[in-house]
Parts: sequence; C-alpha cells; structure tokens
Amino acid sequence: MNNALINMRMLHKFIAAIAVIFTLLMAGVPAQAQVTAYKQAVAEAASNDKALAEFYKGRNYKAIWTGTFGKSSQRRKAFLQALSNATAHGLPIKRYDPAVIKAKLKASKMGRSRGLVEVEMSRMFLQYAGDMRSGALIPHKIDSGIVRKIARWDRLQTLVAFEKSSPRGFFKQLLPKTPEYARLMKEKLKLEKLLGKSGYGAKVGAASLKPGSTGGHVVAMRNRLIAMGYLRRSAAKSYDSNMKKAVQLFQLDNGLPTDGVAGKATMAEINKSATYRLQSIIVAMERERWLNQPRGKRHVLVNLTDFSVKIIDSGKATFFSRTVVGKNVSDRRSPEFSDVIEFLVINPTWNVPRSIAIKEYLPMLKRNKNAVGHLRLVDSRGRTVSRSAINFSKYNARTFPFNMKQPPSRGNALGLVKFMFPNKYNIYLHDTPSKSLFNRDVRAFSHGCIRVHKPFDFAYALLAKQTPNPQDFFQAKLKTGVESRVNLKAPVPVHLIYRTAISKPKGGMEYRRDVYGRDAKIFNALIKAGVVLRAVKG
Repeated sequence: MNNALINMRMLHKFIAAIAVIFTLLMAGVPAQAQVTAYKQAVAEAASNDKALAEFYKGRNYKAIWTGTFGKSSQRRKAFLQALSNATAHGLPIKRYDPAVIKAKLKASKMGRSRGLVEVEMSRMFLQYAGDMRSGALIPHKIDSGIVRKIARWDRLQTLVAFEKSSPRGFFKQLLPKTPEYARLMKEKLKLEKLLGKSGYGAKVGAASLKPGSTGGHVVAMRNRLIAMGYLRRSAAKSYDSNMKKAVQLFQLDNGLPTDGVAGKATMAEINKSATYRLQSIIVAMERERWLNQPRGKRHVLVNLTDFSVKIIDSGKATFFSRTVVGKNVSDRRSPEFSDVIEFLVINPTWNVPRSIAIKEYLPMLKRNKNAVGHLRLVDSRGRTVSRSAINFSKYNARTFPFNMKQPPSRGNALGLVKFMFPNKYNIYLHDTPSKSLFNRDVRAFSHGCIRVHKPFDFAYALLAKQTPNPQDFFQAKLKTGVESRVNLKAPVPVHLIYRTAISKPKGGMEYRRDVYGRDAKIFNALIKAGVVLRAVKG
C-alpha cells in the first residue's frame, strides 16, 4: 500500500514537470534557457545579502518558494497565511504585504522574473521571522535608556532551519510563548472591536467627580465605565455606591489610590481613549517580543512604570514590594535590561558615582568644604584625606582627584543592604533611609538605581533557597555593622522592564503612566515602520 502511494506521488510530480516543460515549449522558450535565466536572477538578486547568497549557492539556486509543486507550494501557503495575520500581532505589514507577494507571483511565471520573486520572498521571510520572534525595532535606536540585548537568530541558519521544517510548525514557533503575549493579543482584538463601535464613548467634561454627584458628567462617566467593563449596564444618573465601587476597581487597575473619588489623576485616566490603550498594548506586544527568551524558573521582575519589584517562581509572584526608580531627567532615568543577581551586600559602603560627585557634591564643596560631611574623601591610594587641607575651588569636573564614600550606617544612602547584578550601567537594587517616598503614587526620584521598600523581606526571600533560617542569618550579619558580601548559591535572573499595559491572568488589563515617554517613542517608530491601527466591525 505504501509503495503504491509513493509511486502515485512520483507520477504526479512527473506529470507536473512535463506540464511545465510543455508550457515553456509552447511559449517558444527552451526549458534550459529558462532554468539558466532563473538561476542567474537568483544569484544576482541574492548577491548583496551574505546570508541569502550563501543559502542559495549551497542549494545550487533551487527554489524554496516558487517551485511548481511539493514543499514549495506548502511553504508559500504557510507564509501567506502567517502574513495575513501580521496586523493582528501589531507588526509593520508594509514590510511583507501578502497582497504584494501574490501579485508578484501572478505576474512572474518563469525564468528571470520568477527568480527575482524567489529572492524577494526570502527577504520578506527573514524580515517577518526576525520581527515576529525578536521585535520589529532595534530598542536602543528608539531610546538610549533601552539597553536590552535582543536574542536574534542567525539569518542563514533561519533559512536552513525553515527549509528542513514543517512550514506551518516553523511559523508557530516564532511567536512568544508567554501567557502574557496571548492575553495581550486577545485584548488587542477586543479593543479593535470596541473601536468599531465608537470606543469608550464621549469623554467626561468634569475636572473631578465624587460620590453623591449628579448630572450629565456623571452619566458620561457611567457610560465610559460600562464600555470599559467596570460597571454593568445601568440607567443611574447619580454617583452611587455601584459607581464608587467601579471607580475603585478602575483605580486599582491603573495604579491609583483606591478612594473611589474621581479626582484629577483618576479622571485623566478615565478619559484616555480606547485608541490610546490600543497603542499601549501594541507597544507591550513589541516589548514582549524583545524579551522572547527564557526568563528563569525563578526570576526578579522590576517594572519601572509600576514602581514595583516581584519575585516570580514558576510563573507566580511570590514576593512584591514597592520601589522608587530613576528621576525623569536625562541622566537619571533607570535603564531597561536583563542580568543576574549574584550577591547581596549587607551594611554596604556607598561608593558615590563620579557623576554625582562632580555634578552635585563638588559645587557644594566649593561653597563650603564641610558640606556633605557624612561622606569621606579618598585619594587614588585608598587613603582618607582631610578636607581642611584641600582647596576645592581649583578643581573642576575633569580634574577632581578624589573618590567619595559613605561608611555603613542606617543613614547610608544605600540603607542596610544592596542587591548586586554587576553591570556597566552601575545599576542595582538597594535599601534607602528615605522611606517617605514610598507613599507617593509616582515614585521616580532616584539617580537610576532601584530603591526597595521592603529590602529585608526581599533579602529573606532570595536567601530562603540556600539557608534554613534566612531571617536569623541576615540579622546576624546586619548586627555586626560590618560590610559583608553574601553570594547567592543559585544566582537569580533579574529583568528591568517598562510596561504601561499589563494583562491580568483572569482577564482584563492594568495600565500605568508612560513615566519616561519611552512607549510614545516606540509607538511612533512602529507607525513609521508600517504598523496600522484598525477598527474591527462585528
């Protein structure tokens, strides 16, 4: 039975080949001449791309897309199907428009024109595969604070792997496998359908509203809360208890104080359009593609826009703390990258970064040599020097010869513990004596490092994997008052991310403010690259 099936397939291929040759002969073109023209076109078109040139040379310029039967047909079909869904993923469709490919395939039946289409499809395939798997943009070109390293596949190996793979299976494996990505896609479609029905409706004209209010502005807010899914359909015209609960849920999802009063900050978020939220989701999907790599069964997640740090164990948050992140000025914004927490320093010494020493403290010392008296001046040999003999006025930012240090203490700028993942940006997580800042809603005040509200609990959670009583162990080290380093036996990956749109596992979304304006830059770049916003009817 199997032999009969194989023979039948071979017969079909033979008949198809004869049909092609017959077509060429009928057209008055020798088949060999067409093959030669085809190969020459492929070689020429691929010559300015090293990966394409090497790939096609290695297979004697045979087609992977434009063959008349077999795998070529399967690949074409799978590729066009994948591209037809590119807009759903928020990808720049103009880079690989399936309508363009179909038109070119239809217009080129043989010889040179077919060879040019073959290479063009491979170019588009590589572009799509790279965009889908690792993102359509190069992060650091969008914003210098996005220093994340992107794991990109080798282009030649991508072609080789695709040729040997099931076409449909290959395209499926490009997608980020995280539940977050799938939920973002689902929410994207939901918002697109909502936009097809006029979005959230009219904006609320009032500057603020509170329980007990009545009138047209309350009705407008009621309608928006219904459209967003926070309130059941109602004809209520007053700010009643149901509306207060709806506002509280909205505030919770938007990182606002849950007082149930629609004040200035709450109203600003309620009036954000469905289009604006859709933009945030499209950017979040692109960011998810940038992080399309293993994150660690246990890892630390710092979301800069949420001012939070979490420990994630097997997909679940097992620790949470508020944070303070870098101030929104050019040299203080916290960067985005991934690394590995290797050790803790208990009772740390603060080695003042040179940028802070020369920009902030040197001008103060020029005015008063006793300023910032809690800091020690250390020369190039590591010796503490007395301020009394120093003429600070003769130094500038380039010539200032001293390092500045703050010894371990409860007043130390780093507090009593810091969490180290050595990196060239000199960024780490740490305690702080400035506890009042954690009560703010927007907590962007640091020089770039991440301040942790519950640093001891964070330390206990990290150490719990290697010591039976992490709290006693930590406190014993702390009580000595002496700086000590504690290595993590199993270093923990840490990811500093920036997400203004975060899906909730049980449905719905959380949104945060674009504190550094990075998402706006990313969305503008995506639009420029060819991403389109759409409203879906029905």
